[in-house]
Amino acid sequence: MSFFDTAFEIVVGVEGGYINDPKDPGGETKFGLSKRANPDLDIANLTVDSAKPIYSQRYWMKFGCSTMPWVEALLVFDCVVNGGPALHWHALFKGQSALQFAIDFQAEHLLYLSNLANWSYEKRGWTRRLLTVFNQSQKVPAP
Repeated sequence: MSFFDTAFEIVVGVEGGYINDPKDPGGETKFGLSKRANPDLDIANLTVDSAKPIYSQRYWMKFGCSTMPWVEALLVFDCVVNGGPALHWHALFKGQSALQFAIDFQAEHLLYLSNLANWSYEKRGWTRRLLTVFNQSQKVPAP
């Protein structure tokens, strides 16, 4: 199993299935792929199998995750899927130990999320997501 395969399973696992919550600025979303960010997709009929190559192209490869060590790749991947400015933070913390990178990166991600308009509605789920992904980042999969 590749780093991408493992990261995909983790991110889809924290994203969940279909939602169309009017409080979500992403609009209609399934497996973390929102209509707002992906207007070309038929979100309601998306399958996990059809979502995987989209995640690979539009997020994993586009943001250079395939060239990063595991911890950085997973956190950047999750962050860009979640809509945050991951590459700025990646540059800011590059060169730190894996653990320190993960702590600092997730702290910045949390601060970013806490300033979004829907923080009061989403804070519990987003915080749980950050902690879950942090925990998974510390378990390096076999390449």
